[in-house]
Amino acid sequence: MLRKAAPKHSDARFSHSLDTLRSYAQDVLNHARKSGASDCEVDVSEGFGQSVSVRCGEVETIEYNRDKGIGVTVYLGQRKGHASTSDFSAAALRETVEAALNIARFTAEDDCAGLPDAGLLASGEQGFADLDLYHPWRLSVDDGAELARRCEQAAFDVSPEITNSEGASVSIQEGQFISANSLGFMGGYPTSRHYLSCSVIAGKDDHMQRDDWYSTSRSPDRLASAEEIGDYAARRALSRLGSRKIKTCKAPVLFEAPIAASLIANFVHSVSGGSLYRKTSFLVDALGQRIFPEWLQISERPHLRGALASSMFDNDGVATRERDVVVDGVLQGYFLSTYTARKLGMQTTGNSGGCHNLIVQPGDEDFLGLIKRMDRGLLVTELLGQGVNYVTGDYSRGAAGYWVEGGEIRHAVEEITIAGNLREMFQGIVAVGNDVLIRGSRQVGSILVDGMRIAGS
Repeated sequence: MLRKAAPKHSDARFSHSLDTLRSYAQDVLNHARKSGASDCEVDVSEGFGQSVSVRCGEVETIEYNRDKGIGVTVYLGQRKGHASTSDFSAAALRETVEAALNIARFTAEDDCAGLPDAGLLASGEQGFADLDLYHPWRLSVDDGAELARRCEQAAFDVSPEITNSEGASVSIQEGQFISANSLGFMGGYPTSRHYLSCSVIAGKDDHMQRDDWYSTSRSPDRLASAEEIGDYAARRALSRLGSRKIKTCKAPVLFEAPIAASLIANFVHSVSGGSLYRKTSFLVDALGQRIFPEWLQISERPHLRGALASSMFDNDGVATRERDVVVDGVLQGYFLSTYTARKLGMQTTGNSGGCHNLIVQPGDEDFLGLIKRMDRGLLVTELLGQGVNYVTGDYSRGAAGYWVEGGEIRHAVEEITIAGNLREMFQGIVAVGNDVLIRGSRQVGSILVDGMRIAGS
C-alpha cells in the first residue's frame, strides 16, 4: 500500500543518531564554559525531505533536501551573541562558540537577556514524554508520482470543465533535533510532517477559476486519500465558475474553517509578548478583559499525541503546560517567551516559538447549519493581501467566496473587500462550527461574524 507508514526507527532515516546530536550539544556547552561564557544554549538539528509534483499526468518536479545545523547562543552576563554552522566537526564547533563570544563582547547589555529560570525547564519523565510525533513515510519517488497522479486524475474525473491543472504534490518532511543549555536542560526528538495537495483549473466559455485542497499530518495514515483531495479540489474550482461582484453592503460574514484559523492567528499575534512590550497591539493590557462573547472558550493543549503543534517544551526549554487562554470570553493569559515575559515583568508561558495546539471550543452546528443560521451574507473561502493594522485593530482584506440568501449558497463572489475592526469582529462572533479542520497550531471550525462591511461594485 502506498500510504502505509514504516516502523518508527529514526536512526536509519538520518545521518546521525540522537545520541550523537546530544554529544555535539554537550561539546558546545563544555567549550563555551571553558571559554568564559556565563551561560550557553545550543540547538542541533538535521532533516530531510522529498517532494514529487505531477502536472497533467507527467512528473514536473522531484525535489530532495537534506539539511543540518548547529545554532549557538552565548551570554557574557547580560550580553548575548549568536552564531551557527552546518559543519559538525570538532574544530567547527569550537569556532562557532568563539564567533558567538566575539559577537557578545561587542553587544550592549540587555537586562532581560539570559536563560530561563532553572525551575521552569522541562525535566524528568514527564518533561520528555513520547508524544507520537514521528511517523516516517518510506515512499519511493515512483510511488509518490503515482499517488500524485491518482490525486490529479480524481479531479479531472469530476467534470470535463476541469480543463487544466496546476499540479498535485506529495511531500515528505522529517527531522530531529536536540536543544540544550548550561542549566542542565537537554531534550529533543524526531518529528515528521507529510503533505498531499491538488490545484486545478475549471473553465467554461471564456471564464476560468482555480481552487485547491490539501491534507497534512504527522502520519501518512492520517492523510485524506488522494481521490478525496482531488475530487474536492475540482468541486471547489467548479463552484467558483460564474463568480461576480456584489453591491457594497454590510452583512454577516462566515469564515470557512481554514480561513477562520487566520482570525485566531490575528488574536495570537495581538496577545503575544513581542507585540505587547513594543505596544504595537490593540490588546495591550487586555488581560482580564472580555474580548470575545461570553460563551467562547479557547484552550492550549500542548501534549496531544500526534498533533501538529505538540511539544513538552518550548524553544527556550521551558516546560509547556495545558491552560485556558480564554474563559467565557475573558482573556486569561498571553503568549510569552522568557525574553518577552521579562520585558513585561511577567513569567514565561512556555510559548517561545509560538502556540501549541490552540483549540477554540466548537459549537453544535456544522458548516451547513452555520450557513442556514447566517441566512443572508457572505461565505469567505479565500483571503487576499495583508490588510491588518495590529496597533488599531483595523482589518481590511481582499476576499472571494459565495453569496448566501435564504440560508443557501446562491452564487460565487470575487473582487470584493471585507473590512472591520478586530476588536469588534471578536466581540461580534455569533457562532463557531464543529467542522474543525486541523492544519497547524490552531484548531477551529468555521466562524460566523455578525455585520462586516463588504465593498463591491
